[in-house]
Amino acid sequence: MIYNRCGSSGLKLPALSLGLWQNFGSVDPFENQRTMVRRAFDLGITHFDLANNYGPVPGSAEENFGKLLRTDLAPYRDELVVSSKAGYWMWPGPYGEWGSRKYLISSCDASLKRLGLDSLDIFYSHRPDPDTPLEETMGALDFIVRSGRAHYVGISNYDHEQTARACAILRDLGTPCLIHQPRYNMLDRWVEDHLLDEIGKQQIGCIPFCPLAQGLLTNKYIDGIPSGSRASKVCEMKDSLIHEANIERVRELNDIAKDRGQSMAQMALAWLLKDSRITSALIGASKVSQIEDSVAALKHLEFSPDELDRIRTIINS
Repeated sequence: MIYNRCGSSGLKLPALSLGLWQNFGSVDPFENQRTMVRRAFDLGITHFDLANNYGPVPGSAEENFGKLLRTDLAPYRDELVVSSKAGYWMWPGPYGEWGSRKYLISSCDASLKRLGLDSLDIFYSHRPDPDTPLEETMGALDFIVRSGRAHYVGISNYDHEQTARACAILRDLGTPCLIHQPRYNMLDRWVEDHLLDEIGKQQIGCIPFCPLAQGLLTNKYIDGIPSGSRASKVCEMKDSLIHEANIERVRELNDIAKDRGQSMAQMALAWLLKDSRITSALIGASKVSQIEDSVAALKHLEFSPDELDRIRTIINS
């Protein structure tokens, strides 16, 4: 495993981190979760990323990971980085989402209880709140650190202007922002329009989620949408990601991956990690073989100028 320094902080994260957004809820087989987490840790993945609403049901991913922290991972807590987030809908009423001080602190306390931890390593504001002053949201993150609930704080889904303001507020409070978690992959590159530059300017870490575009940047959809896949069931995913133009791009990209001796997924991860501003890529998995395939990407992270030109031509088409 490769470990990269997170921005200008003293914390290092593995080049690949495991996200528990999908496949770790109460509806998923616990033994498969256990097998994946154990194998990930054995491969050097020390960072496990959650959020209060991950499931389904909301909260169940934290509960399941908490079970593993109390059993399989109990001797290794100091070798782990555990993160969680709050910002999306979690419970009914006016205090169950967004970025108020009440919601963030209450949510952090609930996450700690579900995980069975005294403190998180990283706690995020999961999304900006248009109706709450940014000073209040960042003030809550500062309090969460000062009260011992978390060691570091981060932001997710903030644009470049919001990121600049959030970092400035946190810096003035004395709790600098550690990391930004945006959606970023070969087919969704909005962060290249100012945000990555701002992340570099602020000297904070960056950990993209959905680095494989929810499975599109694998060999899974090259021959169409397989029956029973997430894309066959989730209309939003089909409309926004799975369409013929993107599938054709993936076919062409896959030819380059084959020439490199990599799977499509491995090349997609390597393509992200070539940028020094990217600290870690946040992978998801439904089985151990996917984690093993992703980790194998770290054997070949270099790209020739010709490969980068070919990739640029395809993804810009």
